[in-house]
Formats: sequence, structure tokens, C-alpha cells
Amino acid sequence: MRDLNTLEAYELLEKKELQDLNSVGYRLRHKKTGAKIALIRNDDENKVFYIGFRTPPKDSTGVAHIVEHTVLCGSDKFPVKDPFVELAKGSLNTFLNAMTYPDKTVYPVASCNDKDFANLMDVYLDAVFHPNIYKYEEIFKQEGWHYELESEDAPITYNGVVYNEMKGAFSSPESVLERSILNSLFPDNTYGNESGGDPVDIPNLTYQDYLDFHSKYYHPSNSYIYLYGDMDFAEKLEWIDKEYLSAYDAITLDSAVKEQAAFEKPKEISFPYPIASSESLTDNTYLSYNTVVGNVLDKELYLAFEVLEYALLNAPGAPLKKALINAGIGKDIMGSYDNGIYQPIFSIIAKNANEEQKEEFLSVIRNVLEDCVKNGISKKSLLAGINSMEFKFREADFGAYPKGLMYGLQCLDSWLYDEKEPFMHIEAIETYAFLKEQTQGRYFEELVQKYLLDNTHVSVVITKPQKGLNAENEKALEEKLAAYKATLSKEEIDSLIADTRHLKEYQEEPSPKEDLEKIPLLKREDLKKEIVKLTNEECEVAGVPALYHDVFTSGIHYVDFMFDIKHIRQEDLPYVGLLKAVLGYVDTEHYGYADLSNEIDLQTGGISNNILGTADVENIEEYSLKFEVRTKFLEDKTGAALRLVKEILCSSDLDDEKRLYEIIAQSKSRLQMAIGGMGHYMAGMRAMSYFSKTAKISDLTGGIELYKMVADLEEHFEEKKEELKATLKRLVKEIFVRERLMLNITCAGGTTFLEKELQELLESLPSDKTPVKPQEILCEKKNEGFLDASKVQYVSRAGNFVKKGYSYTGTLRILKVIMGYDYLWINIRVKGGAYGCMSGFGKNGDTYFASYRDPKLRATNEIYEKIPEYLKEFDADERDMTKYIIGTISEMDTPLTPILKGRRSLISYLGHITDEELQKERDAVLSGTAEDIRALAPLVQAVLEEQDLCVIGNEEALRAEKEMFMELKDLY
Repeated sequence: MRDLNTLEAYELLEKKELQDLNSVGYRLRHKKTGAKIALIRNDDENKVFYIGFRTPPKDSTGVAHIVEHTVLCGSDKFPVKDPFVELAKGSLNTFLNAMTYPDKTVYPVASCNDKDFANLMDVYLDAVFHPNIYKYEEIFKQEGWHYELESEDAPITYNGVVYNEMKGAFSSPESVLERSILNSLFPDNTYGNESGGDPVDIPNLTYQDYLDFHSKYYHPSNSYIYLYGDMDFAEKLEWIDKEYLSAYDAITLDSAVKEQAAFEKPKEISFPYPIASSESLTDNTYLSYNTVVGNVLDKELYLAFEVLEYALLNAPGAPLKKALINAGIGKDIMGSYDNGIYQPIFSIIAKNANEEQKEEFLSVIRNVLEDCVKNGISKKSLLAGINSMEFKFREADFGAYPKGLMYGLQCLDSWLYDEKEPFMHIEAIETYAFLKEQTQGRYFEELVQKYLLDNTHVSVVITKPQKGLNAENEKALEEKLAAYKATLSKEEIDSLIADTRHLKEYQEEPSPKEDLEKIPLLKREDLKKEIVKLTNEECEVAGVPALYHDVFTSGIHYVDFMFDIKHIRQEDLPYVGLLKAVLGYVDTEHYGYADLSNEIDLQTGGISNNILGTADVENIEEYSLKFEVRTKFLEDKTGAALRLVKEILCSSDLDDEKRLYEIIAQSKSRLQMAIGGMGHYMAGMRAMSYFSKTAKISDLTGGIELYKMVADLEEHFEEKKEELKATLKRLVKEIFVRERLMLNITCAGGTTFLEKELQELLESLPSDKTPVKPQEILCEKKNEGFLDASKVQYVSRAGNFVKKGYSYTGTLRILKVIMGYDYLWINIRVKGGAYGCMSGFGKNGDTYFASYRDPKLRATNEIYEKIPEYLKEFDADERDMTKYIIGTISEMDTPLTPILKGRRSLISYLGHITDEELQKERDAVLSGTAEDIRALAPLVQAVLEEQDLCVIGNEEALRAEKEMFMELKDLY
């Protein structure tokens, strides 16, 4: 690599060995503009770039968020309407997005392909510096907000993607609480405002104020540029200077986040949140105690409070959690430590509590913390927390997110507030060693005294339920808009109708072909022809059938104990879903549940339970169903890990009624949050459960059906506890049987490490050689509308094309890209104002279409109905088809972490998917034509003819369309 000191446009300020990451870090400054640069060099082929800006909002109109959305809607060099979408469907990106935070906005991309990576950088840099927002006010209206008026007699409404996104965000009491905590603690600086935008305030943002915000903050002098991976950094930096930075002169801009002065005394705020008419006002309040913890530039403090969050709150049996539950204050106790802002926040939250319990809530917290200071915090809990965090740090497994991106975002946790410190927090081994040493003294107790007991920079935030609040707010909004309409002259009303029509015409008008061709595109021949082979190797370990994946895992052994549960009756499956939440969280023969949790985190990287249902592609009536106990550990901890698995499976105490009730109450709370946050997924799964056995199983063990059972158990625990205990004990005997066990092992170096230790576990499991008799899974069409208090909808349609005689083809993967970034995107997101839209086509024929935070309902369903018509008329030239194919291959070739490599192979094995079939699918994608897409019209028609519909959303909106459903049901 060329010496970075030779770069004329930049000054190399620091070179640093980043030993924890096996990388080298560089900090530079662009001489002409003062742009700040951080580089991390290593051999990772998944290269990452971002440009970020410090963007402190001065109000809650969402200006930073709306700018983030809109700069990606065309630029000088790439004047198409939606370069972001063009890249999403036509590049080999491994990550492509943009994010607004309370004090910064970041534009990251990643790719393993050098040419593609250069293209992505070019489009993103042109977007942020030369966006089309100054030329087309329509962009602001579409993505931000606008008045909508269809005719002279129609009511005026608000619409806009960010407006609807934030209506959805403000429907979740947890996200409203999180925002209110932040705002409450920082009334005098930028964190007192809502950077995403409050739906009440968004319509106050003018086009001019929005443009002024961009022109002020989107300047190289206010920028943070990050590059990571295996590349020629000198070449990249010279290009960035020549193409972009050199055109600017330095400016003086004060965008720094000001420190909030500590309060003289704690502050208290209370506000309502909407609940559905069926929900109870009792046990539905959120109580929170929130403190400011130093600042983020204290390296040790940054991680120390993560340890305290674990030890005091999040670990099962943690003292604060236990004391509040025992006092009957809340049924789900949560900790939150936000260290991604200048002054971090530590929160203690009781969910499902009551407002009158506030004083007792605060008293219990103080008593427990004083006891922790006086008598000491459990050293074992502290060490378990540190070990768990260090294991995750070394593993560096962020799932689908490139680790280079996650390191880059973490750089901003210090860099944004001290330009000399981009690498402060991404190296942590030394800090973990320091924290381990401190467990021998009173370091953690002194932190509790200073920041949680003696601190006056505290807020108590109470969020309480109110029925009819949504309807009240909607009525007030309708009246406000009606009053506004009444002030308008006929000419102004005609003008508004014309504006509404014009915006729709603008949205429908495709970008000119010559503009589309300015977006750089790879060729089909640039794409890999061969699949990444599966890693399945059948073997036996101590007589147990096993699937082994020989993958480099940095010394970590991933071992899944998989028990066949196809013999479990359908009515018992929700109890299996509950058992997943119970095992590992109750007392065992040798451990109390708190000690068990500590031991797991001291000896392993975690033990978790999962239910894996896999469709069989050879016969859609067949499926695989496993109860998995998943472990990860270092080789020298094999014995300890397996002894803990044995402890959980063979000696869990299922008679502790108090503990069972606590787990049920917490499970209800967590499922409620999952449904609220992933409504599109839950609605799609539920719609498919009307006909699909695997979707039905997923719903029974982890979806709406499980939620309904858990909610019923919580409400009627006393009447049902004996039956519950008996059922759980019976299921343990029926599931954890030696002959029903299969192992899934991902590591390098073979399986001999398991032989000896596994024998002891096997001897503890009961034996039953009776062949497993699969139980019948019965599906039933219900077409449900689930009523909740949100302000938006999640609308899903589903069906199965194999049952109608059609076969799976790789071309369906191209169709998914076309749906997500063309037909559904334009109609549901761009024109409809929903925040998201998605679809899925399973190899077994299971298909769904879904919308996310969608202001519409019937209109969205009608858009689904017209998909076949769209497909019949579908046409695309060679360039467009190449674009869709590249986007499809990009999704198929996302780099996998070691554990995900093993997982991909396991799921293929269970579903009888071979390398040959995967290659056939890839070949179909690479050779896809417009004619192939048109040929899918009857397949999609067959899916939609089933008329399987499920919607989760606003109760008033669903009741108004009740004839669309077979049943309307209260969700909560």
C-alpha cells in the first residue's frame, strides 16, 4: 500500500496498531476543508465506506431525518429519482442504507466487489453534496410531508414517508418512552428535540428551513469519512479529494453537542400513550428511573455500565429486577444503557406497572442500590457480565451487518465528540482486563454510589395508558385540517388539488432512460457463476448422528443439540414455545436460576433455545421440526458447557410457581413488543399459517398464537398452574430423548473434542426407541384483522403456488427484487406513503406480500391484487434485467459469519436442498429474462386467488373496513 504521508491533499495525523482487530488504524485530515478521515486496514474483503455529518436538530420537525431520506432521491451526477433504489436492485452491495441518530446522520455502503464499491461511494458522495432537493420540491413533499386533497369535497390530510414512519414509531409505547427519556434529561441541548420528527411537529417544517439545514451541515468541514477493509486507501482518498472535497473551502461551523448541565434536583414527567379499547388500564403503565452517566469519552465508564446493566438488571435474578418483581411493581423489568450519545443514559424501567406505584418503585430502587453499595455487588455476576461481553467482542458476529460497518459506527461514539479519538472504543480487551481487576475492589460499588444514588441529573418518566387517545388525536387533527381548509379560497383549494395530482404524476413519471444509464452498473459477466458450496458432512459423535461444518471460527465451537419434536401434538406446541423461554431460566439441581445464568456466561458464549421448523422442498406436506439447545464455547470449556446443558435438560425445576409466573409475564411483555416492532413479519406469518404447516408451527411457537396463550396463562395463572406444570414436565420427557437427538457442529478441526463429554450427557437422557409418529398439523383460513392502538397498518396477503401446480424457480428471487424496489416500492411506499414493503417466495411455495407502517389498508390490498396485471405487461431491456439480476445475486451472496455458514448448510440439509438445486436456482437467476418474469403472472395469480389476508393495525381503520375480514379480533 502506498505511504499515506505522500498524499498532498491530506495530513496523516496518526497511525495506530489495532491489535484487538488485527488491523491498522489511520487518522487523517483533509487539508483544504478540514474533513475528518478514519481508515481501518486489514484483509477483510467486505469493504465499508461511510460519510457522516454532525446534525444537531433545533426542533422536533424531523428535519435531519427528512434530509437523510431526500438526499438519496437524485443528484447532479446521478439525476434519477431514486438512486438508492437503483443501487439496491442493481449492485452487489452487502450493506446499503442511511441512518439518522439524535446528533448525527450517517450514509454507509459495503461491498466485496472493488468496482461496485467504487460505484457506491460515488453515488453516495454525490447524493450528500449535490442532491436534487434544491431543484425539486416534490422530493421534500414525497419523503417529508405534504397536504393531500383529492377533490373539492374531500378532506385535507397529511401524507409523506417520514411522517407515516414516525406515526408508526410513535405508536409504540417503548419507543415513545425511549425518546421521552432522552428529551427529559437534556432540555437545553440537541437531545431535547426529536431528530426523527414528532408527527405533530413535522408539518411545521418549511421547504426553506429544510434546505437551510442541508446547506449548513452537509459540508466537508462538518464531515466524518470512514473506510475499512482490504483496498488501496491512497487511491480512494485521492479520488474523494479530486471528485468532491477539493471543490470546497473550509468553513467555521459550530455543530458540537453542548454538554447539558446537571439538574439541581431530579425531574419528573408524565404523559399518556394510546391503548386499544379492549386493553386494560390496570398494570399497563411504564415507570422509569433515568440517570446521566458521565460522558462517552471515559473509556472505562463506557463499558463499566454495560456490566452494571447486566449485573443489576438484565441477568435472570439480578437484584433490581428481582426486588421490583417481588414487590409486584411491573411484570417485566428492563435495563437500558445508551452510550451512543455524548452523555450516556442508564435507565431502570418497569413495564406493566401502575402509576400509584411510583414512590414504591423509587424506594425499592434506592434500597437495593444502597444494599449493593454497602454489602457489595456479586463478583460472580460482574465477572459473568464482563466475560459475556468479551466473548461477543472477540466473536465479532453481527449477523447480516458487516463487522467493518459496526466498528465504524462505534468509532463515532468517540470521534463525533473528540476528533482525535476515532479508535477509542473499538479496542476493548485492555478495558475488559481492567474491569475484571476492578471486581476485586469497590470500583463498581463506587460507580453505583456516584451515578445512581448521589446523582441529581435524573428524570423519572411515567408513561400511562389512555383509551381513545388515538381517536381523540385524529379528531383534533381532522378539525385542525378542516379549519385550515375553511380558510382557503376556491383558487387555493383548486391549487391544492392540482398540487396533489401533480405530485402523483411526478411519482408515476419514470426517470429518463439517459439518466438511469448514468447509474454505474456491473455486467452479468462480473458476477460469480458458481454457488458457495454447502458444508454438510454427515458423521456420528458418541453414536449420535451429527452434521459437521468444517469452518474457521476463531477457536469458537458452535454446537446445537437438536431434538426431533414432530411427535408433539399441535395443541402442545404453544407450550413448547413457552418451554423455550423457561429452560435455562429456572432453578436446577445444582444452581439457583441467577447462579445458573452467571455460570453460563462465565463458561460459555451463551446457551439458548430455539424451535426450528424447516419445509421439505421435495414434498410440501413434509417438514422437519426440532427443539434446539444452541451453545457456543471455547474448546477448553467443552466439559463445562455440556455439564450446563445436562443441568438444564435433566434437572430444571418446573414446580416453582412464582418463577413460572414471572417468566410468563415477561414473555407476554416481550412478545407484545415483538408484535409491535415486527408487525409485517407477524402478519405475514399469520396469513401463511392459514395454509402452511411450517408457518402454523412458527405462529404457535413464536407468533400471535403463542402470545394469546401466554396472555391467557398470565391472566388465569392460579386456575391453570397445575395443568401448566404437568404439561411442561410431560413435554420435557417427550422431547429430550437420546434417540431423538441430532447434533449440528460448526468449527474447525473435527468433532473429537465432543466424544468424551457427550457420553456423560447422553447417559443422563432417557431412552425411547419407539419410532416417532408425526402429529397432524391442521391449518384453517381465518382472514383476521387484529385491532391495536397503533396509527398505521401492517397488511399481508399470502398463498401457496405449489399447491396450485406451479414449481419453484430461481426467477422468483428476481421477482422479489422487482417487487421490493419497483412495483410495491413505487405504489405502496412512494405513492402510498408506507415506510416499507416486502415479499417472499418459499421453495415450498409459501408466498407473502406485506407492508410496514402503512397509512393505507384497502388501497394496499388492491395494489397486491394488481400484481399479476403488472407482471403480464412487464418489460425490461437488457440493462434493466441485468440490474435486477445483480440485485438478486447481491442478496444471495451476502457474506456469512462462521455460524451463519453452518446454519445455511443445516437448513438446506433439513429441507433436502442440494448443491445441485442451489446451482440450478443461481443459473435461473443469471439467465433471467423479462419473458421469465412475465411467465410468473399466473403463479402469482394463483397465490392471490387464495384470498388469504391478515392485517394488524389501528382499530378504527380496521373496523371501517370490517367487510374485508372473516374476523376482527383484539390483539392485546
